[in-house]
Order: sequence, then C-alpha cells, then structure tokens
Amino acid sequence: MIHIEPELLNRVNTWLTPSFDDDTQTQIKEMIASNPVGLKESFYKDLEFGTGGMRGVMGVGSNRINKYTLGRSTQGLSEYMLDYFPGETPKVAIAYDCRHNSKTLAKVVANVFSANGIEVFLFEDLRPTPELSFALKHLNCHCGIVLTASHNPPEYNGYKVYWQDGGQLVPPQDDAIVNKINNTEYANIKFKANESLINYIGKDIDNVFIDASLKNGSFNISQSAKDNLTIVFTSLHGTSITLVPETLKRAGYKNVHIVKEQEVPNGDFPTVASPNPEEPAALKMALELAEEVNADIVIGTDPDCDRLGVAVRNSENKLQLLNGNQTMVAMTDFLLKQWKSNGNIKGEEFIASTIVSTPMMSALANAYQVDCKIVLTGFKWIAKLIKDFNTLNFIGGGEESFGFMVGDFVRDKDAVTSTLLACEIAAQAKANGSSFFNELINLYVSHGFYKERLISLTKKGIEGAQEIKQMMIDARENPLKVVNGSKIVKIDDYQLSISKNLITGEETTIDIPKSNVLIYKTEDGSQIALRPSGTEPKIKFYISVNTKLDNVSAFKATEQKLESKIDAIVKDMKLA
Repeated sequence: MIHIEPELLNRVNTWLTPSFDDDTQTQIKEMIASNPVGLKESFYKDLEFGTGGMRGVMGVGSNRINKYTLGRSTQGLSEYMLDYFPGETPKVAIAYDCRHNSKTLAKVVANVFSANGIEVFLFEDLRPTPELSFALKHLNCHCGIVLTASHNPPEYNGYKVYWQDGGQLVPPQDDAIVNKINNTEYANIKFKANESLINYIGKDIDNVFIDASLKNGSFNISQSAKDNLTIVFTSLHGTSITLVPETLKRAGYKNVHIVKEQEVPNGDFPTVASPNPEEPAALKMALELAEEVNADIVIGTDPDCDRLGVAVRNSENKLQLLNGNQTMVAMTDFLLKQWKSNGNIKGEEFIASTIVSTPMMSALANAYQVDCKIVLTGFKWIAKLIKDFNTLNFIGGGEESFGFMVGDFVRDKDAVTSTLLACEIAAQAKANGSSFFNELINLYVSHGFYKERLISLTKKGIEGAQEIKQMMIDARENPLKVVNGSKIVKIDDYQLSISKNLITGEETTIDIPKSNVLIYKTEDGSQIALRPSGTEPKIKFYISVNTKLDNVSAFKATEQKLESKIDAIVKDMKLA
C-alpha cells in the first residue's frame, strides 16, 4: 500500500467530496493507486500568485490549473469586488489565448462571475493580452482576466488579474484578494451561469484598439519609406495573428511576409520547442523566410502577444537577433526623439524600466532631461507608476524580458503597438540611409556601450524549488566579495529593502516593495542580479557590463571585449 503523508491526504480527500465531478475524482484515485509522485506534485500546495498572476501545469489538484482552482480564485475575486464596489454592478472583461482549454476555462470563469451578479464582457475568440488591458478601460470595467501562460510550455495555462486602471493587480488589492481566495471553500463556488449577464465582444473592440495603437505607435513616416521596408512576422502559433497584420496594414506597411507554418493558433506550438521570442530557436523559421525575401526586419511574438523578439540587419548585412534591452533602448530613444522634436518635453515626462534591466535607460533619460523610474520586475509595477504619478506624462518603457509599452493607453506590455513602433524605427532609418542596427550603435557612442546577458537555471519540482531557495539564502548569508577580479562595492537586497555600500559601510533604505532579488555592483561598473522567477521553475542571473564606445568603427572590437568580460563573470560564478 502506498503511504501518503497525513497533510497531503487531507488535501486530497477534500477533492474526493461531492463538490468535485466524477472525472476529477476518478483521476485522483488513479494517481493514489499508481502515481504517488504525481499526486504529491498536484496537491502539496495551492497555486500561488507570482509576478504574472497564477500560472501552472493543467490537471487535477490544488497545485494545478483546472476549473476548480480557477473557479475558487474567481469566486473569491467576485466576493471581494462585491464588497469593494458596494451599490454597483461590477463589470469584468475576459480574454484568453491559444492554449489548450483556454476557451473552456474562460467560459467557466465567466460563468462564476455572472453567477455572482457580475456583468461579463467575454471575447468571442482568442485575443492578445494587451487588448484585454485596453478593453477593460474602454468598457469602464472594474476588473479584467486573461487566461494565458505566456510563453510557458504547452502543458501550462494561467490566470492574470487586472484592476480598474488596466494594470495587473498590485498592493493593496493583491494581498486582500489572495486572502479572500484562500478563505474560499471549493464547495462555495457558484458555477451556474447567469447568461443574461454575459456579453460577447470582438471586432468592435479590435477596431478601436487598432486605432489607439496607430495613434500611439505610428509617426510621420513617409509612405515611400514604408513601401521600401520588407518585414517578416511570425505569431508563433499565438494570438497576435488576430491583430498585428491588420495593424501593420492600416499603418501603411504592404511588404509584410507572414510565416505560414506558424500562422494558425495552436496550443501544441508544433514548430518550436518553446514559443518564446527570447529563445533564438523560436525565430528560426522567420529568419529563414527573411533570407528568402531579403527582409530588413523580423518580428516574432509570444502566444499572448505581450512580448516581441526582433532581428535586424547588422553592419555586415546579416540578420541579428536583438536582446530585450537593445530593443527597449532603441524604442525608448525613438519615442524621446519624437517627443522632443514635437516640443512635448517640458519637465513633466518619464520613462520606466526594471531593476534587472539595462542601466542604459537611466543614461537615456538624463540625456533628454526626463525622469527614469525604476521598479520591480513585472509590468504591473510600471502600470502602477502611471497611476501613482498621474500628473506626469508616461512616454514609454520596458524590461529586459522582451516587453515594451508605448504610452499609457494600454497598461501592460504590448507587442501589437511595439511591433508597429519597431517597423517605424526601421523604415525611417532605412529612408535616411541608416538602419535599425546602426541607430543602436549610434546610441552606444552617445550614451555608453551597455551589454547584458541573462543566465537561467531551471530547477523543476519540489526539490528544485528548495534548491533555488537555498541558492538565494547562500547568496545573502555568504555574499560575493569579488567577481572577475573586481570588488563588490554595493549590494542591493530588495527582500530586506537595504542597499549597503561595502566601501563605507553605509546602509540606505530601498523605497520600493520587497522582492526576492539581490543585486551586486562592482568597482568596474558591472552589475549582477539574482532573482527567482515568479512564474517559472527558474533562478535567473542578469549580468550587465559597460564601457565607452569611441566611434562606430570600434563597435565590433568593443563588443567582443564586453562579451569576453561577461564570459569571465559567468565562469567565475560557476554559472556555466
């Protein structure tokens, strides 16, 4: 007989009561009989809200995405909304991506909201995440939900919650809602829909969203410049196919080649190992097509269309993938130039980025005399800035993980508008006898050459989570003193909210919310950040180095010098 720990058995037995359907109970009984490891993984904890909401493997159990875990979250959220908005009929917008079960689970979520007397605006079919953020505000909803697991593997799905401003949940709503959910019994979930409260939305919202995207992401680029730009685009089997081609078409771009093999939404993502534009392999087919058609720029988006990967022709006319930091600084500088040339920089503007992204964003802000606000990882914190500093004008901002937001009409990273913006940059540069890549090099000459690399170590399951936890404990209790021959001069501990100068011994308070992030800063200006992922079983190391770039012709040699420096840091820290 298989031994099951008492605490785990209590969790499992809850799911063997009449509140759960026969199919669920049958699957659990099969795991009890023949899959004790799977049983433990499925029930040893409740799925938690991380930086991107609740995300996990689909299946039965409290640690899985299913109708009951989503139903419980929705029931708790419904009760919170009814308390928080007394005397109102709260409204919620719901969208979903291409993943398996997303459409079915979205309807389950809609049913629970409606059963609680909440009016629902449910997209009729899959749509990009940024459109949900936009629709929420456009329809004056109180809350929004997206069913997505972003770029995670096919077995995953997730549940992201947005609030009235169009941004994801932040304090104090997040903790209050989580507490409400944790105190919700599965038996109290109201699954029986009030269909009269469920409205279906689609093309009407698409049109106003595209109009807003054009207003924020297109500039005074001549039609001849657009005609002269050749674009390859891939949706990587995701939701962007519903909006990006049409947005580019309405903006005047005619030479857009779509990767046909990846055009149809498919939750199996059959042509890629991972539908993540951060992974070079994901854009392989797009790059091959780009060579066939001699494209100037290649763009690929993740399944829910909030991240984008960009490849452009380098100085040797070869297609080169840019990292998220490079795309971000190029886009930010372009926006700053537009604002400046239009006379709109008046000392009341800001850009934004995150603590693990390139420090070059601050250098750009200084050059244009705007503020650069740095927040925790996750676009919810950038969206919160817009709400907190509502007397200031937000120009744009992003993070190293291939996300960017143009203006404040969407309050999350937006690969629809960012794709358009990338094409605008490329078209204008080419028309001026330059290129997207050359413009980036010119930025390095003007502001310093910053080079970054991300090292991700995957640690799956219960043991992996413990290993990641121990690595962070060790980094705090036995901090590095030297990295690659350069002394650590400062340690920023965002969990303790303390920044310590190791030269003077002075400690200052970090005035942003606590997070399990540790950043080492060295004497030679390098920076190494350690951060466990909030949505994946990974610990991430973000390495940034920089130096002066005297002129464009010195780019290649200087880049190699910085790459070698990162290689040495990786070796010294035993990360490879």
